[in-house]
Amino acid sequence: MSLPGSILLVGEGNFSFSASLSQQHNETATRVTATCLQSEEEALRHEGAAENIQIINSSGGAVVFGVDCTRLGECACLQDPLFDLVVFNFPHCGRKSGVKKNRDLLKNFFLSCVQVLAEDGEVHVSLCNGQGGTPADQPKREWHNSWQVVAMAAEAHLILTDVRPFESEKYQSYKCTGYSLPYTPAQTLTVEETVDGQKVEFNLPAELSDFMFRGFLSANSVHPVRLVQDFLHKGLTEKWAVHMVTESVPFLLTAERLQACPHGVDAARWYRIRPAERELGADKQDGSSDKADPTRSKDQADAASEGDSGIYVLRPSLLPQIDELFTKNAECVNSAASHGENDKTIEGHSNEGHSDTCKHAPSLFGMSGLVFRNVSVNLWALPSFHQLVLKGIVPSECNPTALLGQRLESLLGPYGVSLVKEEGGLNVTAKPVGVVGNLFASNHGDHTSITACLNLDLLAVVLFSLPDWRLLWSHDPRFLKQFALRPSPGEAFHPFSLFPEHISFDISFWTASTYEEKEFHAVVREASHGTVERVKLIDRFSHPELSQTSYCYRLTYHSHTHALSHSQALQFHKQLESLLASRLQVTIR
Repeated sequence: MSLPGSILLVGEGNFSFSASLSQQHNETATRVTATCLQSEEEALRHEGAAENIQIINSSGGAVVFGVDCTRLGECACLQDPLFDLVVFNFPHCGRKSGVKKNRDLLKNFFLSCVQVLAEDGEVHVSLCNGQGGTPADQPKREWHNSWQVVAMAAEAHLILTDVRPFESEKYQSYKCTGYSLPYTPAQTLTVEETVDGQKVEFNLPAELSDFMFRGFLSANSVHPVRLVQDFLHKGLTEKWAVHMVTESVPFLLTAERLQACPHGVDAARWYRIRPAERELGADKQDGSSDKADPTRSKDQADAASEGDSGIYVLRPSLLPQIDELFTKNAECVNSAASHGENDKTIEGHSNEGHSDTCKHAPSLFGMSGLVFRNVSVNLWALPSFHQLVLKGIVPSECNPTALLGQRLESLLGPYGVSLVKEEGGLNVTAKPVGVVGNLFASNHGDHTSITACLNLDLLAVVLFSLPDWRLLWSHDPRFLKQFALRPSPGEAFHPFSLFPEHISFDISFWTASTYEEKEFHAVVREASHGTVERVKLIDRFSHPELSQTSYCYRLTYHSHTHALSHSQALQFHKQLESLLASRLQVTIR
């Protein structure tokens, strides 16, 4: 159409689109009228609404509050003159309204807007891809699952004449008040590192691709895990001399090195990695090949290669690295302490009630970074998280376990974190997440080695009242915006996704004796883009004659980071079935 003389916008939120449109037509004779359903008081609660309304008015436009877009004919101020163009951007009934309610909204809007529409006028409706139910929608929904925009418009004797993409770049100040981010497919990342002097190239497991290289612990980061680390560092340095190690260490460790670590992580939780050339089946000098035998499970293949220096593990803990660096640098730290640096007298109370006093501030080495654990899908089970490890040697007379434990409890106790005795040390626990770290010590005569391992991700969940640890990995800018001013622990997070739906699907399949449940969980994470928060085995049956076992699991899909619809969850579930059949050679029932 030619330049419209008058434009009516309905269903506005923060009026940013209307303001942008008003500025574009500021030098023309076009009249812009922006309306919303809310009262003026409610509308002004939207961020930026007041400024946008001022822009509309100063550009010669008008703003009308309390206008129901399904009853435009009842609004006297919209009757004369009639409008050349009526615009409704992204209509929705709100909350968890289904397609039928939204279809009714469209139908009633069309019937209403023709009462204020000039002859030869146009109606522009912006919909998300797939909602319209037209051939132009890609991907196209099934007809019964769409908003059936053509049929609804036909109720008001309107026909669809054109379909165009919504060109948001034309409206620079437009900010949608209810947007969500798309799911991006998991990617296979190839990483090269130097381990024990050798270059190793490997493919990262697909379910871990989004956890790498995010820079949450960088110096200028305002990410919650960095804020928690800074909070702990500041609190500890009031009583201890803490030396944070800044040099980077490889993501890979050899299996032998991990097995030698006295406080290592259970081997069942390792992500075992083979160099990329071995995964590709590179031929050996004797003509044989290392290509994986599809009939063997991953654990069987690893067991067959026990002691092979070519087997690597994604670091499940920073303990081996801190042990090595501590051995290398402890003499320097002890020397610095003995010369009076951080010269403080530290007092604590042992479990027996007597006072423990150290003449100088004990020294700790600190290191932080990502670690990876092949754990089952669960509400608080993290396949990757940021770990803070602290290690030092303290005179045994100071009772270092109690001393460090008391300091941590004084810092974290106000947020519901407690320390519980276990054999050889203390567990750091918090509700509802469970264990968030541990302390352990080993005696060396008149000195004791003390080590603390803390899960910064779960501590961030507790200290900032996050409803879900997966929020820490959100790409949504609204998440980090809440931490831009570096809030102190205890300042609760305000969710930007309220009451996200839980969606459950069951999956059943037959499998052979080589089935490994942890491989099933890894495929679940990859196929669902991390949206499955619970996996429950609800049935298991072993066939007496076929040497096969049937498993039935119930999966709960739930997301605080994206708008997860029933259809999107179903799409993930179908993808899971496909991946299970191809990866694990199971037969879907």
